[in-house]
Amino acid sequence: MNFFTSELLGFWAEWVRPTAGLPTVGWALLVAAAAAAGHLVQRYMGLPKVVGYALVGTVVGLAGFGGAVWPLRGTALFLLELGVAIVLFEAGGRLPLGWFRHNPMVLAQSVVESLLTYAAVWQLLTWLDVPEPVAGPLATIALAASPAVLMRVAIDTRASGPVTERAMALATLGTFYALVLGYAQASLVERTPLGLFDRFYPVLVVLGLSFVVGALMALALRSALRVMSPTSENTSILLLAIIGAGAAVATHFGGAAPLAALIGGVLLKLLNPRPWAWPQQLGTASSLVTMLMFVLVSMVAAQAEWSRPVATTVLALIVVRTIAKIAGVALANPGSGASWRQAVWVGCAMSPLSSIALLIASSFVTASPLLGHLVTQVALPAILVMEVVGAVLATVAIHAAGESSRPWRPEAFPPAEETQRDTQR
Repeated sequence: MNFFTSELLGFWAEWVRPTAGLPTVGWALLVAAAAAAGHLVQRYMGLPKVVGYALVGTVVGLAGFGGAVWPLRGTALFLLELGVAIVLFEAGGRLPLGWFRHNPMVLAQSVVESLLTYAAVWQLLTWLDVPEPVAGPLATIALAASPAVLMRVAIDTRASGPVTERAMALATLGTFYALVLGYAQASLVERTPLGLFDRFYPVLVVLGLSFVVGALMALALRSALRVMSPTSENTSILLLAIIGAGAAVATHFGGAAPLAALIGGVLLKLLNPRPWAWPQQLGTASSLVTMLMFVLVSMVAAQAEWSRPVATTVLALIVVRTIAKIAGVALANPGSGASWRQAVWVGCAMSPLSSIALLIASSFVTASPLLGHLVTQVALPAILVMEVVGAVLATVAIHAAGESSRPWRPEAFPPAEETQRDTQR
């Protein structure tokens, strides 16, 4: 038997050719499963595709798939940063700066909601006897709503209207605050600030370096758009390449890749006010990267160690964070041009946590493995739950606000008819 096996393996070895290996096969099958799950979840449950992506990543992560091990490093970390950078560049390009000038109460809503969320989560965690060095980073992570999840929900529900636009704008601003504060806090983990300047210096460094990289990205794309068609596939490739290069450069020099991309998108909109169709530019390549991002986040977050105390803390954090976001938006609602009902739905739509929260948590692990481990004990389970539950809450909020043109149960339409409607749109 052993002789037969050896002969068979020897014969087979002559035909085997070196390839990228079984891990590549695993990732390819994982992407295929995520794409299928996203379609089925949307078609038969009326939920956004991101729920399917996250569920596949969760199952694979719980099964022990070794393709993404926490803390993320190397290619996996860069893919996550690239996915976040693409989303935030688009979010920055859609940030309505003129709206803030004519309606400053929207900015007030953003500030009040962020302050209330940070204070409420920090107070809760200290009341639960979580050490202050851990409570601060967790409160910062709680600030970050997920523009990536909101974008996918809006696309999959075909949503448009004041609740969708305001939730997207407030989520983008909250992400900006969380990134600046999170990366600055991480840089202070191993140091004891002596004065006020020492505390603000990391904030200035992160903001300054990210602004420089973001400005270079915006200038490069603005120059390209002078001679290239916004709808050309070559422009899409150039856009992805510049965002990827900017993310790598920002991280290398001590800035924040997602923050640089967000600033770059804002500056490009200022330099190039002419509207241009973002989804048509990036197309399938962007969809693949963002799908991998959602799968990667849930896969990594599923590796968290659950226990009763952790589950209690996570549940309490999620409830307090959601209430604080709704209350913060509602408190600053007078004079903002939205009704109280719309303010409640905006707060609900801002509940998702995802890739940005994971990157902030990763920065604390890199700065201090011990503190990072304590932070991620709570952060990873919260991200895992709120990537799925948050997407569902955002979907409910958009439907309740009457801003979705897609029916809640899309299986009522045959696939061919649905495809025809999408093409017409």
